[in-house]
Order: sequence, then structure tokens, then C-alpha cells
Amino acid sequence: MNKLLMKLWTEEEGLGTLELLLIVAVLVGVAILFGNTIVEWVQDIIEGINPTPPSVPSGS
Repeated sequence: MNKLLMKLWTEEEGLGTLELLLIVAVLVGVAILFGNTIVEWVQDIIEGINPTPPSVPSGS
């Protein structure tokens, strides 16, 4: 029984999946907490790239 517990404790096969799930959980948490702030920041950046759209000449 003791050998089985030690084998389970030292097994590292699922660590990659666990790390990925933790990263996703942190990103989702940040998105929930700061979602509106991030959206406003991105909109400000996009508006800053081209603040006024170019005028389109009329065909007449």
C-alpha cells in the first residue's frame, strides 16, 4: 500500500494538463475582473490609430 501511494505521489504525467488548466483559469479570472477596462483600452488604441476616417469623394 505504501509503495502505491509513493508511486501516485511522484507521478508527473498529468502536470502538463494541470498547468494548462491553471493558466486558463487565471486568464478567465483576469478577463472577468478587468473585462470592461480591457475593452475600453483596446477601443482607445484602435481609435488612436485612425481617429478620423478619410473622406470619400463623391462621384458627381
